[in-house]
Amino acid sequence: MTKCYLGSQNIVKLAAVEEVLSDYEVIGLKVDSGVGSQPLSDLETIRGALNRANALPKDGLRIGLEAGVEIHNNILFLVNWGVLIDTDDNIYYAGGTRIPMDSFIKDKLFIEKKELADVMDEFLNTKDIKHKEGAIGFFTNNQIKRKDIFIHIVKLLYGQYLRRTKVWEVYLF
Repeated sequence: MTKCYLGSQNIVKLAAVEEVLSDYEVIGLKVDSGVGSQPLSDLETIRGALNRANALPKDGLRIGLEAGVEIHNNILFLVNWGVLIDTDDNIYYAGGTRIPMDSFIKDKLFIEKKELADVMDEFLNTKDIKHKEGAIGFFTNNQIKRKDIFIHIVKLLYGQYLRRTKVWEVYLF
């Protein structure tokens, strides 16, 4: 069975990768993202995903998934990014979620330096939201859960990988 490494042991991220790449042996490894526990921009979120993927063994697909936030027009958005690196070191990027969050969260993240999951757990009086529905669950009334946003990213990444690995003659007329 072909291996796919995930730069995380988060059960939600693992479940997303396992669902999309069901023909692979998915192995979650704890790696350092090289960014803060709460990425505060698209750039930092992408860098975290890339760092996670780069830190993995090279004998299979390597995936890094990262959730973060981005401020645009003074609105705080929830974002997520992923990176897939294949065994030939080709790098694929995919971004997904863009949903505004309540303004009170911005100060908690940028001034108090809290992680979004901790802010949401405190606000909702819950525990471990990042291993469950995530902030996205709250902001979409559970129409979309955290696993869903990572499934979307993994599908975008894997689709690019499959397209690249197909014989180009198929696309010639």
